[in-house]
Amino acid sequence: MITLPAGLELRPLRIPASIDDADAADFREMTRVRNIVYAEIAGHDDHAMPADELLPAYRPTASQIRLLWLAVVDGEVVGRVGLDLPQEEGARTAFWLIELRRNVWGRGIGRAAHDLIERTAREHGRTVLQSWAEHPAVAGPQLDAPTGFGHIPLDHAARFFLASGYRLEQIVRQSYLDLTGAEPHLRRLLAEAEEAAAGYRVIQWILPTPPEFVEAYAAMKSRMVTDAPSAGLDYDEEQWDANRVLEWERTYTDAERHVLVTVAQHVDTGELAAFNELAIGKDRTTVTSQEDTLVVAAHRGHRLGMLVKCAGLLAWREAVPESPRVMTYNAEENRPMLSINEAIGFVPTSYEGAWQKTLA
Repeated sequence: MITLPAGLELRPLRIPASIDDADAADFREMTRVRNIVYAEIAGHDDHAMPADELLPAYRPTASQIRLLWLAVVDGEVVGRVGLDLPQEEGARTAFWLIELRRNVWGRGIGRAAHDLIERTAREHGRTVLQSWAEHPAVAGPQLDAPTGFGHIPLDHAARFFLASGYRLEQIVRQSYLDLTGAEPHLRRLLAEAEEAAAGYRVIQWILPTPPEFVEAYAAMKSRMVTDAPSAGLDYDEEQWDANRVLEWERTYTDAERHVLVTVAQHVDTGELAAFNELAIGKDRTTVTSQEDTLVVAAHRGHRLGMLVKCAGLLAWREAVPESPRVMTYNAEENRPMLSINEAIGFVPTSYEGAWQKTLA
């Protein structure tokens, strides 16, 4: 039994089939409050999404169960609670969020929500809990990452994680690239990368993925967990196939989001060796999100990361000229990828902490 503060309800959120359905009001309100919370934390609206674009990401899939609750105080929605349960065989991990309006901090809502998360994770046989939180820079005591790369302030969120038994495992850097006037510099970097990447060619597509590349693309997506720096985070290995790629693509295409995939292909073998993804919502004047980027370990050392990023950004500038900037996230210890971003012109703006707790 979870004890709730007076006036608090943690209401399960049903995922509607359509944002226009009669039962979609709770989802629309969840989205509205989500956007407010992110703006309160970050100080800008770049993380905001309209409800119809967010909805496809919450539809159930074979690879993941997503559970959501509304935090309601005296009839007013003040936040949301989420728990993601990967469905790989033998999965031990669960990923969660607690997002509350700043004006209800300190009332025990977060503690009650975390009790719900931990109980539900145990019911699903999960023993590793992970969560990410943005920690805006402020003066005062700092926490260093155990990787030796980066630190965050000992702020409200950090104190909550520590009191709940979590360990800070990794710092993630958020960076922005101003696309205004970036094209000449990107073309110079692309030419240098092309020279170093002799024997590889660039291929690009807008989702959905062409059938001839689906299996190879799935294989690269599965390596995001094993090949990218993960510090002390304990991940379950992901299995990607054509069906999972299709499920992933639908979260974008059903939302009418525009996604460009740029890959480097090894000419002699036909192997896909690197990829980069750029995405934007229906409003093409908003920020672009640079999502997954990976160079397969066996093909590193040929400047393929720079190749796919610059080729992608240049094609993006032509296709989506009104998007003013790109945001991206990288582990602070991922020096090879950060060096590429810095050379391109990305500037760090904020940092997230990656937190983990192992249940007894």
